[in-house]
Amino acid sequence: MGERGFLALGDSYTIGEGVPEAGRWPVQLAHRLDVGAPRIVATTGWTTDELSAAMDAAHLHPGYDLVTLLIGVNNQYRGRPAAEYREQFLALLHRAIGLAGDARRVVVVSIPDWGVTPFAEGRDRAAIGREIDTFNAIAKDETLRAFARWVDVTGISREHAGMVVGDGLHPSAAQYALWVEAILPEARAAFREVSHQGKP
Repeated sequence: MGERGFLALGDSYTIGEGVPEAGRWPVQLAHRLDVGAPRIVATTGWTTDELSAAMDAAHLHPGYDLVTLLIGVNNQYRGRPAAEYREQFLALLHRAIGLAGDARRVVVVSIPDWGVTPFAEGRDRAAIGREIDTFNAIAKDETLRAFARWVDVTGISREHAGMVVGDGLHPSAAQYALWVEAILPEARAAFREVSHQGKP
């Protein structure tokens, strides 16, 4: 492990809206990796541009061993265009890579589908799902193009739609534990990049 450890960037899903601190997926992931507590820069409701502004205010510096990025649901929720999302997501991805020093130490996590949750009752669930899929396709395309790591948790969110907190929208700690199982292999591979750095 380097000096700075693990940085998690995102929105309500990363800060773990409605779950105890120990239930947040970055905290669960750090525990599984046996590393120190993550630094989390995330707030419920943030869009891509709001996360970018918060990163400016946080005065982040390069040297993180692992950086995770999960952002975009609020762009979709507010009806922001996919083209704008691509541009702003790509800028965030490049910032994440800069903070990690290596694209292979960046793990991008897909946007879960809130359209399957009880909160979405009465809304066009299929349309929400299609829009989430569009945003995820953009994020996956840019992530793989940059040689960063991609983890899809959207299927988990759809399969376990009932595993939510009291607001009927955000995942429970138990659902986040399933996310961690999916993220863990890529996160471990990212840390191997740290241990191999500078070796032939």
